[in-house]
Amino acid sequence: MKLRISKEWCTRMAELEGDTEIGAGRLAIDPPFDGETIPVVDRFDEPNIAFGRLNNLMRRRRGLSIEGLAMAANVTVTELVEIESDVRYRPTLQTIDKLASYFNLPRSGLMQMAGLTASKDARLSEPAVRYVARAESTAELTPEENAALEGFMAVLSEQK
Repeated sequence: MKLRISKEWCTRMAELEGDTEIGAGRLAIDPPFDGETIPVVDRFDEPNIAFGRLNNLMRRRRGLSIEGLAMAANVTVTELVEIESDVRYRPTLQTIDKLASYFNLPRSGLMQMAGLTASKDARLSEPAVRYVARAESTAELTPEENAALEGFMAVLSEQK
């Protein structure tokens, strides 16, 4: 018996899945390049300020320089500088995965914040804006920054 799957069947199944998040495991994170590019989804056509600020504060909370985080999380210094300084920069999926693992945060939430996927939960955008507005750049986290970071991480963790 030969199983035949038509294009129409695949299209129908995709429609039934709707906005369901589908994963294929860790091996699907960095597939071999076959020459086909995947377009970047602009989340709101806005800069991804919250992602860079989150990375900055999480790094500082652990007392790390950008170079220290690069070594600890096994990412490039160049990409971390871009993440923290260029609000329009889109990190690679590998970097998102490594930072999510290092900071123990959900990968899907970081992907949304970085503008790599469309937001599936509008509840994330309001706390992100509030978080960025409260997070001042200082050497140490202030109690207010720490509270803002904790609140935002709680919302982000609900995305799992």
